[in-house]
Amino acid sequence: MPKALGKINGRMQVEEMEVDENSLEKASKVEWDTPLSGMVYGTLLNYQGTLDQMGDTLHHPPYQSPPKAPILYIKPRNTFIGHQAAIPLPDDVEELETGACLGVVIGREAKWVEEERALDYVLGYTVVNDISVPHSSVFRPAVKDKSRDGFCPAGPWIMEKGAVTNPDDLTIQVFVNGEKKQENNTSNLVRSVSRLLAEVSGFMTLDQGDTLLVGIPENPPHVKAGDHIRIHIEQVGTLENVVRRESMSGRGSQ
Repeated sequence: MPKALGKINGRMQVEEMEVDENSLEKASKVEWDTPLSGMVYGTLLNYQGTLDQMGDTLHHPPYQSPPKAPILYIKPRNTFIGHQAAIPLPDDVEELETGACLGVVIGREAKWVEEERALDYVLGYTVVNDISVPHSSVFRPAVKDKSRDGFCPAGPWIMEKGAVTNPDDLTIQVFVNGEKKQENNTSNLVRSVSRLLAEVSGFMTLDQGDTLLVGIPENPPHVKAGDHIRIHIEQVGTLENVVRRESMSGRGSQ
């Protein structure tokens, strides 16, 4: 049976657990803390469909050409919340943009990693919802649109690397209020998981516990207060959260 690492609210340590197809039902009966511990780096424009949609825009100012290297941004610690925690909808915002991501959790220091050996540095994988306020900035996403409190739900757990057959061929589905709103596959990444790890570690060190988000598929659904979001990544897990007005929810409330 596959093993995962998870953290239950009120407990100091991350715990190893066995998980199966019935684990999500069990997971709904406990309060989960985020499994994230280190830095979280997001990646822009790493799905081919997103580049295709931008079309000729990429060849005009300010871009001039498609990106030649990974475009990264940071999801700081204030954004971290767990499975079933409430996503705060700021009182000055009408809707949020979901961001279904495969999170690649680093198992040991990764620096100048060769693509062929990149997965040797992976601890496991988790489901992440890279929430943002809808915005038009692409190459330089505004901090206030990507980094508000509760804008990085993750979990419920980190699935062990060996339980995932091929991280470059995983179906990702997003359901809003029970209706499927998005489906894609990591086979459509511009940079595979291994290539992305190799290129990023070529200019900065990834430490144990850091998480690299491989990117958000094109056409992410928008959600409003009261909406229930369920993101499923095959072989990894299912992350669920409800959107609540910030004045009503408080950070990380259940």
